[in-house]
Amino acid sequence: MAERVMGLVKVLVTFESKYGNTRLVAEKILEGMKKVKGVRAELVEIKGVDLHRVQDYDAILIGTPNHIGGPTRGVKKFVDELGKIGLSGKTFLAFDTYLGGDCGKAVKKLEKRIAEKIPGAKVLTPGLSVKVQGMRGPVSEEELARAVEFGRRTAAQLKG
Repeated sequence: MAERVMGLVKVLVTFESKYGNTRLVAEKILEGMKKVKGVRAELVEIKGVDLHRVQDYDAILIGTPNHIGGPTRGVKKFVDELGKIGLSGKTFLAFDTYLGGDCGKAVKKLEKRIAEKIPGAKVLTPGLSVKVQGMRGPVSEEELARAVEFGRRTAAQLKG
């Protein structure tokens, strides 16, 4: 992990979202992370991430909607860009939102891409896959509760 200031773990939660479902899941993950003392998490949409500041984080969570059985083109491009800036030793996690029978497909492909494109990255698995009830949502309260717990559990693991 990066050198921590007074034991503080800094986490970037980033995502791409077309209809707002993946954003909502990212917000719930952030909510869970904030329950763990000593962890400071920041939520930034992928298109707003300053690649020059990514080094400042100990861990990066990347979220994507499932797009044809994998991460979106924008998320894949983002991971490719991260691979060019030297993030060896950084911890990564992935999450996705999906419809129907695509549970875990995008998150697994995203984890694989991170491992391939970012030399020395530590990919914590398994990631989180959240079911959306329709193309435009909603995401059930049960699924949102899973996202909060994933955030809390992940933050505790990073802090530990």
